[in-house]
Amino acid sequence: MCLAVPGKIIEITNQLDEIFRVGKISFGGIMKEVNLSMVPEASIGDYVMVHVGVAISIIDEEEAIKTYDLLKQLGELGELTGDNQN
Repeated sequence: MCLAVPGKIIEITNQLDEIFRVGKISFGGIMKEVNLSMVPEASIGDYVMVHVGVAISIIDEEEAIKTYDLLKQLGELGELTGDNQN
């Protein structure tokens, strides 16, 4: 199943210009590098939906937490966390 996972932008780690950026994203404490080119308006502290290593949209904190908790309950975070429960 392909899905997007919510995460919080902790740091911008690489920036060529205002569009081509990479950020460190926290997924419940697990950090990953993510391409931020599709959300040029995103900034540190924002929550984004990430699909295959690319942030595809900005979402509010409440929605991010609800979505992450639901994915966790469904056991859909195994690949991200390294726990393959499926």
